[in-house]
Amino acid sequence: MSLSMSLDLAQRSELLALARASIQAALPGGELAAYRGEPASPELNRPGASFVTLRIGEELRGCCGSIEATRPLHADVWNNAWASAFADPRFPALTPAEWIDTGIEISVLSEPVRCAVRDQLELLEVLRPGIDGVILQVGARRSTFLPAVWEQLPDASQFIRHLKLKAGWPVDFWPADMQVWLYTTQSFS
Repeated sequence: MSLSMSLDLAQRSELLALARASIQAALPGGELAAYRGEPASPELNRPGASFVTLRIGEELRGCCGSIEATRPLHADVWNNAWASAFADPRFPALTPAEWIDTGIEISVLSEPVRCAVRDQLELLEVLRPGIDGVILQVGARRSTFLPAVWEQLPDASQFIRHLKLKAGWPVDFWPADMQVWLYTTQSFS
């Protein structure tokens, strides 16, 4: 998804409807239904990366997504909505009773930009709290926090510390081959 592309209200509404339809089609058994439609907006056919976050009240109920744009945005949202409801390993499959109270937020990611930093201190100097999503990667293992996570972790040092813990690394871990990418999101619910 282009950094300059911005989704209008109709496109955001269409993606939210797709996310709802994906989850609704999978209830109660949790089977992913094939998406066979074409989006009303041709822009949604462009490759895009998204995360779909589910909440019941203020509590996280599922969040799955894509970091890289490998399929049309509408298909990415369809699949990530299903995954958030039925395949997030942190939660059991969403039940029909829970679905009634579940809120949906979609975050469409910009293309990640490589951030050439030598260590965590350099990263902390360039981070824009509340704006940047961060990907850390060493070898095949990577971890990301969406910009929305800044709401729970507004301190940049804590943000990066928790991101490393999410990846299963110690908080002081920073090997020479650490790779960092930054991205922004357009989020709506």
